[in-house]
Amino acid sequence: MLEGFGEMSLEKERNHRSMPKLGINIDHVATLREARKTYMPDPVEAALICEKAGCDSIVCHLREDRRHIKDADVVSLRKAVKTRLNLEMSVAPGIVDFACKIRPDQATLVPEKREEVTTEGGLDVRGNLKKLSLVTARLKARGIGVSFFINPAISQIEASLECGAGIIELHTGEYANAGTAAARKRELDILEKAAKHALSLGLEVNAGHGLHYENVCDVARIKGMNELNIGHSIISRAVFVGISAAVREMLELI
Repeated sequence: MLEGFGEMSLEKERNHRSMPKLGINIDHVATLREARKTYMPDPVEAALICEKAGCDSIVCHLREDRRHIKDADVVSLRKAVKTRLNLEMSVAPGIVDFACKIRPDQATLVPEKREEVTTEGGLDVRGNLKKLSLVTARLKARGIGVSFFINPAISQIEASLECGAGIIELHTGEYANAGTAAARKRELDILEKAAKHALSLGLEVNAGHGLHYENVCDVARIKGMNELNIGHSIISRAVFVGISAAVREMLELI
């Protein structure tokens, strides 16, 4: 955290220079609620606190097994969120139907496996061009911006453009999990090259997965980075300092 970086100075700094936006994933608030199968903590209330603290969008993942975020949460979030609602989702027909009905500001298409704890790896766009093109066209027809969560590979970036997506979210898991400084630098170089190529094609570039307070700065510095989507580390930090402070600390870093 940067010392002496108050609310007004942060607002001035964000207006003064180009810096990534911050999307907060609130899934883990719902995960805590589901540990007791009760009504608290409320992810909608968490989203409103995050917005008040200065985030730029609210992210939630409606999984097919509904393990944390429920349909009713998304409905309530759609009504309550004043920034942007980014719905992470698979391409399962029922999920696509629901998204078209609710009409989030953005839909981020991700791979989904029932046995995984969290989304691991990027979407194979190149191997699913037809299916993803159809889903993208349907979502866009409802006025929903479409993003693909992909590994930072040139082939996947170009396939995303072919499918009609206007946004990509680069999977930063390999960077976050790198065990040495050299490995981290290598993965950062891959992310930088991927972002540069995507921008040259006219795509908007976001990034996320495994980003936290100790590793976020280098990714935030990538030229043209539009938004960082972060959940687990911010909600974890909030246990000790509260959601508002946790969001502010991350904003100061990026």
